[in-house]
Amino acid sequence: MKVFSRVLSICGFVMFAHSSVSAQLNKPAALALIKRVLPTQAASFEVGELPASEAKDVFEITPHQGKILLKGNNGVAVASALYYYLTEYCHCQITWNGTQLKLPAKLPMPAATVKKTTPYQYRYYLNYCTFNYSMSWWDWTRWQKEIDWMAMHGINMPLAITGEEYTWYEVYKQMGFTDKELEGFFCGPAYFSWFWMGNLDGWGGPLPLSWMKSHKTLQQQIIKQERALGMTPVLPAFTGHVPAAFKEKYPQAKLKATNWNNGFADTYILDSEDPLFAKIGKQFLETQTRLFGTDHLYSADTFNENEPPSDDPEFLSKLSARIYEGMRQADTSAVWVMQGWLFYSDRKFWKAPQIEALLKAVPDNKMILLDLAAEIEPVWKRTDAFYGKPWIWNQLNNFGGNVNLFGRLEGVAAGPALALQDPNSKNLKGIGLTMEAIENNPVIYELTMQHTWQTEPIQLDEWLRKYARNRYGVDNDTLVQAWQVLRKTAYNGQTIRDGAESIITGRPTFDSTTIWTRTKLNYAPLDLIPAWDLFIKASKKGVRTDGFTYDLVDVTRQVMANYATPLQQQFVSAYKTRNMAGFHKYSKAYLELIDDMDRLLATKKDFLLGPWIASARNWGTTPAEKALYEQNARDLITLWGDAESPLHEYANRQWSGLLKDFYKARWEQFFDYLMTEERPDFKAFDKKISQWEWQFVKTQKTYPLTTSGDPVVVAQQMYTKYHDLIVAAYER
Repeated sequence: MKVFSRVLSICGFVMFAHSSVSAQLNKPAALALIKRVLPTQAASFEVGELPASEAKDVFEITPHQGKILLKGNNGVAVASALYYYLTEYCHCQITWNGTQLKLPAKLPMPAATVKKTTPYQYRYYLNYCTFNYSMSWWDWTRWQKEIDWMAMHGINMPLAITGEEYTWYEVYKQMGFTDKELEGFFCGPAYFSWFWMGNLDGWGGPLPLSWMKSHKTLQQQIIKQERALGMTPVLPAFTGHVPAAFKEKYPQAKLKATNWNNGFADTYILDSEDPLFAKIGKQFLETQTRLFGTDHLYSADTFNENEPPSDDPEFLSKLSARIYEGMRQADTSAVWVMQGWLFYSDRKFWKAPQIEALLKAVPDNKMILLDLAAEIEPVWKRTDAFYGKPWIWNQLNNFGGNVNLFGRLEGVAAGPALALQDPNSKNLKGIGLTMEAIENNPVIYELTMQHTWQTEPIQLDEWLRKYARNRYGVDNDTLVQAWQVLRKTAYNGQTIRDGAESIITGRPTFDSTTIWTRTKLNYAPLDLIPAWDLFIKASKKGVRTDGFTYDLVDVTRQVMANYATPLQQQFVSAYKTRNMAGFHKYSKAYLELIDDMDRLLATKKDFLLGPWIASARNWGTTPAEKALYEQNARDLITLWGDAESPLHEYANRQWSGLLKDFYKARWEQFFDYLMTEERPDFKAFDKKISQWEWQFVKTQKTYPLTTSGDPVVVAQQMYTKYHDLIVAAYER
């Protein structure tokens, strides 16, 4: 699995929470959602209001005069009722990677009223990194679709940080900073997560003012829709990050230079003791409230990868109190939402006295803790459940948007309910999803949010059968059996912390792994083959839903991606023994495998590079802006930074277009280099190839926006070509 370094802690774990249940149903907003989801059947549904049950969301589904009456205390509850009806009565499903909405001609009526009350006051959603690894280029249409998905899955506490850069622009302009002084501060659009967290300034910029203005408008649309559905968006607060020009404008200010140690220049943090800290914090929240309103919940994480100067508990207590006070001065109802990952990532510093001092300095009802990766490391168990603070059980699962089959089905099926029932969990108030990127492994997220309306562990055998039926439109034993194989292999949650990548996406090497391309699997590769067999078998029986073709391609991709490792070992062995015929044979087969994967992935839009690039360019208002945004888009998923970036491949993607033009091209150059050098210098090759990578980042090229080829036909062709080769490779 990936090493949990500074970038993982910073990018994966600055999450925040949400407050009270909305007391009123916005009926038009709920009806509009139903019409968006089911445009031709919306007239078959009615909407009614229920009172919240002990400040917790509740819904009912009732037959009413030939229609289905969906009642709830707010839009999220009504949307959840709709999704419950669709999944339980119509055997449908809505995910990022496949939607199956083939409803019966006559909608089934519940025999009696169905009523559900959630045990969780808060259902949190999003990670700072999601806003870049997945959402960098989203427009309102895509955001609206996501908000609908959130509501149907019970989310009521979304992190809402789009447009934060515009707030800061207004604040610093009010303070007298010029556009020139701010030019080196604001980063490019692909890097906001790390800019907002104080890790970098300016990289990928300069940021056009047109972007700031357009995303101010986009944020206003986002939070308006979220609030209309009864969600309570979580907005950011000031954590001390200021422009480098601050030194000249305020020479007496108490600043600390800090460095993320990932190839970027120093950034500057204003000490919380400085009187300007509270002043700027207040000005930021007042400006933000004027622009976007407030629900009194503020994300703030001053200490993430930025160790306090002293571990004295009294010092930490006063420091924490000052940060909260900075929020309170602007909003007396402010609630500080803080992630608890730092207590894991820096255990040497954050021992029990330090953690307790930090948390207890803030009133219990003014702070919410997020256990950011509770499925990996339940920090609540080591911190006396965050010393009585309200806290949220979150699942992280994905890092960097890497493409792989991975998750912890067993742990997620039981984890939230077990924590809820554990008396030691004390003030557990919610569950959430805090992945660094979305639009992958939909089974994991469907499973997590199943907990929203129940208190008992999920029975996985029963749930997987229902999941397969809803996804594929048929009750098919072959596909249920395939999911049992996946459950025991890719989704077993053992050995590694997050999904393995393919060696194909690593910078060319003789090693079996690279710094950000971890190839260790949590199963024997041969054990995954039966799932492939079963999906191919089902494909020959005519199963054709969007979710099925996605899963068929994804399982085929994973088997082929795994096969790259034994192929690599073969060409490495041949080269080292000077078996040049063998080297040519296996290196050629390796490149052919990449081509075949590219062709396979071209059959599903989920795996295309084109939409990522095109959606970035679409935000540009001039040719220069379009070029800048394309460079941002290319850089994040390849080098991450400049040619010397230590983060290259962190956000690698197995996408059609990227496989052929980037990964294959690198390996071709590597093979050519090996043929011309009697004693290859791999460090010299890395230096040379990094310059080529930088040129790739700066290139402009159009990639397909639509698929090519039939996913079922191409997957079957890959099966015919590779199945026996792969089995033989692992049986040697």
